[in-house]
Amino acid sequence: MDLKNKVKNRSIDLNNLYETHLSIQLSLNGFSFCVVDKTYDLVQKLVHHSFKDIAAGPEDLLARIQSIFEKETLLQQKYGSVNVSHVNELSSLVPKPFFDESKLKDYIRYSSKTFDNDYIVWDEIENHDLINVYIPFVNVNNFLLERFGSFEYKHFSTVLITNLLSTYRYSEHPHIFIHVDRNRMYVVAISNNKLQLYNSFSFKTREDFLYYLLFAAEQLDMDPENFELVLSGDTDKNSELYDIAYTYVRKIGLIENRFKYEFDTSVSESLKRKHMTLIHQY
Repeated sequence: MDLKNKVKNRSIDLNNLYETHLSIQLSLNGFSFCVVDKTYDLVQKLVHHSFKDIAAGPEDLLARIQSIFEKETLLQQKYGSVNVSHVNELSSLVPKPFFDESKLKDYIRYSSKTFDNDYIVWDEIENHDLINVYIPFVNVNNFLLERFGSFEYKHFSTVLITNLLSTYRYSEHPHIFIHVDRNRMYVVAISNNKLQLYNSFSFKTREDFLYYLLFAAEQLDMDPENFELVLSGDTDKNSELYDIAYTYVRKIGLIENRFKYEFDTSVSESLKRKHMTLIHQY
């Protein structure tokens, strides 16, 4: 066995996890985690729990996550580092020059329903003068704090936008990226190394999907003959979403899996594409 394959087949040593990292991503429709060997930059395990029915709210989500922790041996360990991303629609981007920490609720309330006791935080999207203001699942954070001690957390869209801006910073033509998570599409538009749009839409049919795609392009004055559409998440070249988009957009493809890691042989290319934001958290 050559060295590269030997690295890929390294087993997780539960007695020595100081140089091992755990990334967690959570939402009302699922829970995912991956284990990374920091010494070898190796993703050793990637696990996804999809909820058949969307969680009714934060308390229901917490109960489901607690149940997962009881069953998953890997989640019952102490790791050298842990980070978490929250997937929800309770976020809003603010240009950094206009950001005022005393107005956090104002940034959120026009796009999301808020309550007086909501805990609102923010991430900075570095090198792009953007602040992402959002409401995390605080009760889940508290549970994870009890389990792991200190950890870092971000909004899912911070990870998505940061990665896309970094990966496509030298592109010569505009892009629209769509990350599909079941029946929700997260749309990111980039042109001239600048974020032009971030938004998310719930859709039921492929026609809904196409409508939001073309509507976003029209609002940004992007010609379907010129921009490139890149898909990630729950889609592939055989999906009906890819098929209908291909009918109307000249340039379309799946996102390239550009990771700095090696992967255990159990992690397929489709899994990498589906969970790209989870993998890019660390």
